[in-house]
Amino acid sequence: MDIKAAVNSLEDKLKKYRRDFHKYPEPGWLEFRTSSKIASVLMKLGYEVKVGHEVVKKEAAMGRPGDEVIAKNVERAVKEGADPEILKRMDGLTGVLGIMDTGRPGPTLAYRFDIDAVEVDEAREHNHRPYKEGFSSEHPGVMHACGHDGHAAVGLGLAEVLTRLKDELHGEVKLIFQPAEEGVRGARAMVQAGVVDDVDYFLALHIGFGKSGGIGIVTRSAGFFATSKLDVEYRGRASHAGAAPQEGKNALLAAATVALNLHAIAPHSDGATRVNVGALMAGTGRNVICDRAVIKLETRGATTALNDYVKKKALKIIEAGAAMYDLDYTIHEVGCAMSAEGDEELASMIKSIGRELGVEHIIDEGSMGGSEDATYFMEKVRSRGGKALYYQVITPIAADHHSSRFDFDERGLSLAVVLHAEMAKKLLNPSN
Repeated sequence: MDIKAAVNSLEDKLKKYRRDFHKYPEPGWLEFRTSSKIASVLMKLGYEVKVGHEVVKKEAAMGRPGDEVIAKNVERAVKEGADPEILKRMDGLTGVLGIMDTGRPGPTLAYRFDIDAVEVDEAREHNHRPYKEGFSSEHPGVMHACGHDGHAAVGLGLAEVLTRLKDELHGEVKLIFQPAEEGVRGARAMVQAGVVDDVDYFLALHIGFGKSGGIGIVTRSAGFFATSKLDVEYRGRASHAGAAPQEGKNALLAAATVALNLHAIAPHSDGATRVNVGALMAGTGRNVICDRAVIKLETRGATTALNDYVKKKALKIIEAGAAMYDLDYTIHEVGCAMSAEGDEELASMIKSIGRELGVEHIIDEGSMGGSEDATYFMEKVRSRGGKALYYQVITPIAADHHSSRFDFDERGLSLAVVLHAEMAKKLLNPSN
């Protein structure tokens, strides 16, 4: 089968998928409409489809909103076209797995597509294409500002191409549509649910990152920081700041002391480390000793070991802050990811496909400069002797990722589907 021709015939459908997801963005763990739409398409294509609690271990779901928020978003999803029966199967958990068994023995190949949006208010300006062309976010404070709408569209396009390619393949394909990548919260819960326990090859990609020029490929994304996202709550005792200051236990001062000392953690000679206090909420009035404070912070390291170093230091500082001011405290880990390196052989295959397609800009390796919880899938697959790769399809973008004016060149959608499909043909066809 001519994969490129097949994908070219789907270009309009890919754009339609992408723009629909863009118009109705949903943040992590709330992707009910998105998951329902994906599951519905996969079912129509003949995939075995598992959703929600079938593919996500609830106990391992980090940073998941409360039941009231979940219920409100399920209700909204129904109003915006989600299938109530699919939502019922999901049982309050988002995420989808589509399985295609070729009926012939062979390896298992998995692809991962993240589907969540970012909590950013989308620009409403006529020079912003989604607004100008009528597919900007309908949900205030939430938009697809990182290309995950494109990833979901690529997954559905790939699903259709693979059904046409099925007779040429051996083994099994798994299409993983992952919730809550932002904040690195979702992959661990899917891994612990066993979705990649039998996987021999794992592929993931990201669209965007190109400020100018044409479409290109980074054949192997490297330099993913391992990371931990922590929410810390200090609980003290309120009292009158003038009449009885000695009776108070000041949570604000503890949080401020801790915030400053976290940023004094020494770097490590083995590689890059990061720590950041992104939020500190405390206090009710100038004459009240503050009895509650919340810190939201993250640690990062160029390797899992380096992140563990920073996290260990951070936990000691957090504990010391509580001891200094005689406070109770709790720590919630609301996100985490490990470091991982992609397989060089798979990267070489992507490069070869790119050359055959005539892609002008091909880069052997590049760093995205952040963290990605696809690394959970990658390390799980590698731990059982499999191979994993994360690569990028570079497309011109209108503004930086996570910006209110983010948009990407939709030509990248077709290239992403072609690359993924060609990899299936290489990995699941014994004649190659």
